[in-house]
Amino acid sequence: MKIVILSTAYPLRGGIAHFVGLLFKELIKNHEVRIITFKRQYPSFLFPGKSQIGEENDLEKVPSKVLVDSINPFNWSRIGKMLKKDKPDLIIYKYWLPFFGPCFGTISKIAKKNSHTKSLVICDNVIPHERRFFDIAFTKYFFSKVSYFICMSNNVLSELKSLFPEANAKLLFHPVYSNFGHAVPKQEARQKLNIAAERVILFFGFIRSYKGLDLLIESLKIVQKEIDVKLLVAGEFYSDKEKYFDLIKQLGLENKIIINSDFIPNENVKYYFSAADVVVLPYKSATQSGIVQIANNFNKPVISTNVGGLGEIVKNGYNGYLVNPEKDELASAIVKFYKEDKGNEFAENVKKETEKYSWDKFAKELIDFVRTSNK
Repeated sequence: MKIVILSTAYPLRGGIAHFVGLLFKELIKNHEVRIITFKRQYPSFLFPGKSQIGEENDLEKVPSKVLVDSINPFNWSRIGKMLKKDKPDLIIYKYWLPFFGPCFGTISKIAKKNSHTKSLVICDNVIPHERRFFDIAFTKYFFSKVSYFICMSNNVLSELKSLFPEANAKLLFHPVYSNFGHAVPKQEARQKLNIAAERVILFFGFIRSYKGLDLLIESLKIVQKEIDVKLLVAGEFYSDKEKYFDLIKQLGLENKIIINSDFIPNENVKYYFSAADVVVLPYKSATQSGIVQIANNFNKPVISTNVGGLGEIVKNGYNGYLVNPEKDELASAIVKFYKEDKGNEFAENVKKETEKYSWDKFAKELIDFVRTSNK
C-alpha cells in the first residue's frame, strides 16, 4: 500500500512526533510510506513551549518532507494538489487539536478528488480538553472529508460518534512507547539526576492545567503526614508556572519537590522513569495518555485519576491505582502503594499488560481495518 502520514513528525518534537516515528518504522516494513510534516506547526504567539524543533540527537529521526504551513490556505491547496496527483492509497492524519481542522480538511478535500486516495484519522482527541468557540466547527469540517477513524480510547470513540454517528471507526489502544530505551538501575538513575531520597514519585510531560499538577502538589502535603516522599516533576510548563511555585511555597513543600521544566531529551527519559517508584497522573480530564505507555515501557506502575480512557489501561489494584480526581483520594493511593509495598507486584503485572500494546499489532489492525472496510 502507498501511504502518506501527514502530521507532526521529526524534526518537530513531542509525543505525537514520537508516535509518528514509531508508526512509520512499523508500516515501512510492508508498505511504501512517506511523512509530510509542518514547516510551521503553530504561529509562535500560539505556542506555549520553548521550542517546536527537536534536538539533533532525537531518537525519532525519520525521513520527512517539511512542507505544511498550518495557517496558509494557499499552502494547503498546493499540498492537496500534490497529493491528488501523487495518488497515495491512504493518507494518515494524526489529530489532536481543532486548530488543524481547516488545514487538514482542505488538504483532504482536494487530495480525494482523484477518486482513489482514502483518508484515515488517528484521533487523540475529538473534543479538546481546553475548549474554544471554533472547536466543533473546525473538527466537523475536517472529519466530513475523512474515510476512516482510529480512536485510542472508548471516550474518544464516544465523542466521535456524538458528532458523526455513522463514522467508520475502530478502537485501537495506544501502543507502548518503546523508543526511549531500557530502564537503568534505580540508584544509578537517581545518582544521575542528583536525587537523594528513599521514595520518589514522578509527574512527567507537558504541564497544562487539565493535567492536575496542582492537585498532586496538594495531595503531597497530605502524604507527608504519613510517609516521606519526594515528587519529581519533569516537563515544560504550558500554563502559568507561577501558580505552581506559589502553591509549593504556600504548602511548605520546597524541599519535597524537584522540578525540571526543560524539555527532556529522548536519551534522558529513561533516567526519570527509572528513578521513580511509581508514575502519577493526576489529570482532571483526559482521553488517553501516552505517558502511561512510556511508564509501561519501563515497567513502572501508575497511580492515575479515573478520567477519560485512563482506566482502560491502568487497572485498579493490578498494575496501579485509579482514584477520583480529588487530593485526598490521590494521597491515600500514594500512601497505600508504599505501605503495602506494591511496587514489585504491580511491576510484574505491567509486564504482562504491555504485551497487548505492540506497534506490530497496532499497524496490522489499522491496515486490516482499511482493507476490509467498504467505504
